[in-house]
Order: sequence, then structure tokens, then C-alpha cells
Amino acid sequence: MLSRIRTLLFATGLAALAAAASAAQIEAPAVPSTLEAPEGNRPYLIAHAYGTQNQVCLPRANGVGLGWTFYGPIATLYNDQDEQIVTHFLSPNPDQGGTARATWQHSRDASTVWAVTHVDPVVVDPTAIPWLLLRVVGDEPGLDGGDKLTRTTFIQRVNTVGGVAPSTDCAPLGAKLFVPYETDYVFYRADN
Repeated sequence: MLSRIRTLLFATGLAALAAAASAAQIEAPAVPSTLEAPEGNRPYLIAHAYGTQNQVCLPRANGVGLGWTFYGPIATLYNDQDEQIVTHFLSPNPDQGGTARATWQHSRDASTVWAVTHVDPVVVDPTAIPWLLLRVVGDEPGLDGGDKLTRTTFIQRVNTVGGVAPSTDCAPLGAKLFVPYETDYVFYRADN
């Protein structure tokens, strides 16, 4: 029995070391300085997303005609093994009285985080949506206490492709447009 316990502790220790080594290998991407995560935060997860930036045809803010207005993303995030790991969408943040925020929900444990833009977006490619640094403003464990995302502090959106709505008039009022995009999301947590 004692040897089984030692074997289990050894295997658990190896798994923890492997996980720590894997996390240590994630490097922050090169970004404009304004999009760097604040000191004391390190990346722990990078995922590639495929999805749409969703638009609705509404009156323009200047009152002249109808134009496309962003109302939320829908994307699926994958790891390096092409396994779905996170879903991204817009939903009410319970930590802010139900205010709609960008949301990421882990596909396995259902832990969820909500975030807002932390600094002004940076347009790196005019044919793609801007790069962002988002600050987490809410988190919730999964139904069984899952916590894979709950320690997230910041999220970067980098390496964007597509997602830009046409600047032309739209019709009819209320029409919807789903603009395909790809990006990498980099998840950060505090060093402690």
C-alpha cells in the first residue's frame, strides 16, 4: 500500500512539473507597447479562434442612412492539437449587474470570464479587426467548481484576420451580417 501511495505521489508530482513546464513555455506575443499586459501578469494559455463579428443594420450615429453596427462576437477557440477549449461570445456579466460583456467559457469545465477593453485598440492591419488588451471584470466557476479560466486577469486579441464590417450602407433595417474572423487570444493570470 505504501509503495502505491509513493507511486501516486510521484506521478502526481511529475504531472504538476509537466504542467508547470508547459505553462512556463508560453511567451507573451510581440505587441505594441500599449497592449502589453501589466507587470505581474504572465500568459498561461494561447488559443486560436475562428468565428464571426456579428453586425446589425441600424441608423448611423450621425443620423444619415443605415450602417452596420457591431453587436457581439461568436467564436470557438482551439489549442495546438486542434481541440476545442473555449467558446467566445457576448453575455451578461453577473459581477456587473448583468451588463453585456465579452465572454469566454471553458469547453470542459464551464468556468467563465467577462472582460472589457483595457486600453485603446490598435489597428495593425486595416483589413482586420483591431488588436486588443482586455481586463477581466468578472469570473464564475463551472457547475462542478471548474476553475480553468477563473484566475484570468487579462486577455489579448492579436494576429487578427478579417472581421471588419463593410462601411457601405445596409438594408433593410434590422438585417444581420456575420463577418468571419480569426485571431489568437492570449490569457494572462497574476504571477502569484
